[in-house]
Amino acid sequence: MSYKALALQVTCQTVNSCQNRDEAEAVMLKTIERIEQQIMASVGVLGRDTLLIVAPEYFLTGPPVTETVDQWREKAALDIDGRIYEALGAMVQRQQLYFSGNAYEQDPFFPELYFQTSFIMGPNGDVILRYRRLNTMYVPTPHDVWELYLDAYGYDSLFPVVKTNIGNLACIASEDILYPEVARCLAMRGAEVLLHATSEVGSPLLTHRKVAKLARAAENMAYVVSANSAGISGSSVPLNTADGSSKIIDPKGIVLAEAGYGESIVANADIDLAALREFRQRPALGNLMARQRYELYTESYANHSVYPPNTLLGQPADRQQFARTQQEVIRKLYS
Repeated sequence: MSYKALALQVTCQTVNSCQNRDEAEAVMLKTIERIEQQIMASVGVLGRDTLLIVAPEYFLTGPPVTETVDQWREKAALDIDGRIYEALGAMVQRQQLYFSGNAYEQDPFFPELYFQTSFIMGPNGDVILRYRRLNTMYVPTPHDVWELYLDAYGYDSLFPVVKTNIGNLACIASEDILYPEVARCLAMRGAEVLLHATSEVGSPLLTHRKVAKLARAAENMAYVVSANSAGISGSSVPLNTADGSSKIIDPKGIVLAEAGYGESIVANADIDLAALREFRQRPALGNLMARQRYELYTESYANHSVYPPNTLLGQPADRQQFARTQQEVIRKLYS
């Protein structure tokens, strides 16, 4: 099977200046309306075989800046059963495709926190996969409440893969692309197409994330569909700081399509599942997944801990706490 995927490069309208949740959700709903028009136009240009669309990181809200965890949760973190997900689901159902986005999300098991979540919706409008970002600086992660998170959801929830008629799909959020273990754990579970929502520096240079995307595709023999924002509007940071270079990379690490700057549908390419699966089943020097020897590494990981788990159990979730934890880690690493 072959179909077209699109890394939709769109401007992110922030909600930082909104005074309350109603104002913030009004902005989000307008964003959804605008994106649906862009999706309809994109499919009209690219063809009805465009079955997968990936949106950038925090495309509905932008990131928290001065807000505390409590303030951002109350204003901008989506309710799993709320009207924003309902509006997104209705949009996807009307367009009859697979849609992946990234948002801040509340969780009923952790009412004092929120998580940054990448999600996939199927053509029926239902969320078929949720992936919580695992590595971040100032946002709560499952690792920060490790024991309780595993009790609530189990270990496999950290690395979800969903089997669909367009392949085995998985999500990677933002800087998680820099950590090879994340993509590898997804590939271990059968991921064929990695959907990467990002909002990163728009630079013509070969940045860390650009290098990481090529590496994650090649070392896991998987497609990477990476959608960057086309600027962040309403922020005090200059608009086009995070802009450009949305791309699609094939399982050999070759860039198939890449957007320039600004809102764009240029980052579109064919996903050839039959060729990917044949590539993975061929005995060859280049079949890196079939040559993995995991036992070589398990003891090293088991015997070394760097960033401690459970740092938010019984501790306030604020920027000072995150900074203190990293300072302690640095002292441990280099003292």
